[in-house]
Amino acid sequence: MPTSQASPNEWVVGPSDVLLADGSIAVIRSLRPEDREAVLDLHEHVSEDTLRLRFFTASREAGRRYVDRLFDPAHTDQFALVALVRGRLAGLATAEVLSAEQAEVAFLVSDQDRGRGLGSLLLEHLAAVGRTHGLNRFDADVLADNYGMLRVFRGAGFAVSRRAEHGEVSVELRTDVSAAALDASDRREWRSEARSLRPLLAPESVAVVGVRRAAGGIGRAVLDAIAAGDYSGRLCVVHPAAVEEGHVIAGLPAYATIAAIPEPVDLAVVVVPPREVHDVVADACAAGVGAAVVVSSGVTGDGEPVGRDLVAMARAHSVRLVGPNSQGVLSLGAVGTLNASFARTLPVAGGLAVATQSGGVGFTVLDLARGQGVGVHSFVSLGAKLDVSSNDLLAAWGDDERVTVAALYLESFGNAVKFARTARRFAERKPLLAVVGGTTPGGSVGVPALFAQAGVISCRGAADIAEAAAVLTQQPLPEGFRVAVVSNAGGMGLLVSGMAEGEGLSVPRLSDQAQSSLEQLAPLVAAANPVDVGASVDPDALRSVVGALLGSGEVDAAVVALVPTTLADPVALRTAVAEAALVAAKPVVVVASDAAPDQAMPGLTVFRTPLVAVIALARATRYAAWRRVSSEDQAPVDTARASDARTWATKRLAEGGGSPALLTGPDAGPLLSPYDIETAHAEGGVELAVEAFRDDAYGALVRIGVSGRAGDMLQDEVHLLAPIAPSDAARALRTLRIWPLLDGVRGHERVDVEALERLLVAVGRLAADVPQLAHLSLDPVLARPDGAPCLAVTALLSPAESADTGFPRRLRPS
Repeated sequence: MPTSQASPNEWVVGPSDVLLADGSIAVIRSLRPEDREAVLDLHEHVSEDTLRLRFFTASREAGRRYVDRLFDPAHTDQFALVALVRGRLAGLATAEVLSAEQAEVAFLVSDQDRGRGLGSLLLEHLAAVGRTHGLNRFDADVLADNYGMLRVFRGAGFAVSRRAEHGEVSVELRTDVSAAALDASDRREWRSEARSLRPLLAPESVAVVGVRRAAGGIGRAVLDAIAAGDYSGRLCVVHPAAVEEGHVIAGLPAYATIAAIPEPVDLAVVVVPPREVHDVVADACAAGVGAAVVVSSGVTGDGEPVGRDLVAMARAHSVRLVGPNSQGVLSLGAVGTLNASFARTLPVAGGLAVATQSGGVGFTVLDLARGQGVGVHSFVSLGAKLDVSSNDLLAAWGDDERVTVAALYLESFGNAVKFARTARRFAERKPLLAVVGGTTPGGSVGVPALFAQAGVISCRGAADIAEAAAVLTQQPLPEGFRVAVVSNAGGMGLLVSGMAEGEGLSVPRLSDQAQSSLEQLAPLVAAANPVDVGASVDPDALRSVVGALLGSGEVDAAVVALVPTTLADPVALRTAVAEAALVAAKPVVVVASDAAPDQAMPGLTVFRTPLVAVIALARATRYAAWRRVSSEDQAPVDTARASDARTWATKRLAEGGGSPALLTGPDAGPLLSPYDIETAHAEGGVELAVEAFRDDAYGALVRIGVSGRAGDMLQDEVHLLAPIAPSDAARALRTLRIWPLLDGVRGHERVDVEALERLLVAVGRLAADVPQLAHLSLDPVLARPDGAPCLAVTALLSPAESADTGFPRRLRPS
């Protein structure tokens, strides 16, 4: 039988923590010699029907013979993975290598663990091991009534072909990572995350560990904050002195340990000295707690032995861990108001969800959001981020209808590639605001590219988040960039108009018909846009003018700047604008320097200064524009093409003994031609350059800008994360300063923009498919009316591992 060139030891992969469909945590790792008895026990205890579905016979002897073969060291043409649930072997996946590119696979899951998604997870991880060693095709023979396994294959998202004959189904899967496979995996992960984090975000019972019997201390502050709210769940205290039944601390039942609490505990809030954290988390694990928030600081952080030990212990018992050094959690709505945090003033319930690596920044966001009338759904201070991360929370919030917008304060990306995909998936449904603090790896290039491509609304600080959230939660999304500016003072209207144009909004001159209609409603000072309604305008006239503007079909939103005067009641004017906005169902922001936070009213978003109002509206407008085109899928993946390119690159490096290989001109042809990238001789056109390169934090990046031969590329360029969707490419080109030249303004002939877009998509696909591609330069590329030929190419190949895309699914390494 043909075998892979890999030795048995090369198939070994380390353990990965994975989320099951019910939110609990399992471990997937390579099969080990010491697993023999557990694997045999798995085969001995599954039902006869399960045996029949696996071996086409209900014979126990068939299972025993298979186990003997599996652990026979003479059989090097196979590899296997096991799934462990709380240390118990619950599933097995095996692959028998048939050729250098093909393997036959089989799966067995214990009867008690069926329906928890183990089969899908084992398939994803088995495919990942196979891809590492060049196996791009899995075959399996399945009984026609093995509906569970057929659903696993069908739902994996891999390219599948099936052939049914005589009660059996022969299945062939292409294991290359495709957009469909990523989408199917992400959907399953989001559902699992929502279940896993339910004890954190909507706990039915809370225990606070570390409360003094006397008043004072951090633990008492957390307990008092919870008790002061209208939390509807059970609340109790854990204190070592509470050894007697009926012990009470701060008027609440107290117990010596979490395990001593007679009822289940969803959430443990840990506020003890650092040296005691390990024992308290161990107690929480033994008691079956669902989540633990470690407020204690000074505990060894991420990557250090104590941190790894905490996470390993928590995950072994399916406990989700927040912190250490967390400033707590806040949840409003599902369980009343749970304020297990140090927030001084509580916001009202609403749709904003906040995750932050800095508790101080997060509390500032909450306070400013309250001032803007923005309601909050939940708040999580991530602290050291040992386990629960922003990716996890976005997944849990993504399908929660109560969350309407999310905001993140980040200082690092655990997995930037996965964050890009998670953020994009979230932003396609609801707005995502983010601030990046400090200096992140590749931040000057990677972060802007990541945010722009994923639809993340980049903010400069806490105030920006609160202001943008106000527009996004209180107003409908704008349908375009056209803005009407209305003011009761001409100078203010001109000022706002200039600011709006400066932020990329359009303040169009109204048609003669629209101006005439407005002038019939009120004695206007100016009607062209900006519209000056005069200092003495009354509420009825203002309501009519704003309503007519929004209904004219000539604008998509309005900024109403109201200067306080003694000639009109400012509250009455704002009320009139709110009434017009509610009827029109278009976004309206009001500038009113005299407005107080407690004067908020439905339909209205009020800012005290014009620049803040314009910037917030512009952010919402750009997000709405992104969202209108963001549903487009990634470019289709030609799995055979990707495999050919990777194989050629691997062979080319092997021929040079593993040393980097520099390719120029025709030498790069075998790498480029599968993606229809070719060099050609041409003259005339706009000289551009396209590059692809590797970044340690963000994986493959693609850059397009002015050619080095034509000017300084750094002054006009845009970066994109690979792979690149057609819509990404289209947006990227339109952000270049030379876009008007490409688009054919001022008498120039429009270049073949579609050819440039196709080139960007192809380069992005190549960079994503071939991890050995360290650098690619297409310089110059001539943008011409008849195409976009590449005049010169240079490529550098170097040994490399595939970037961690977060696929197959697994939790952050502990």
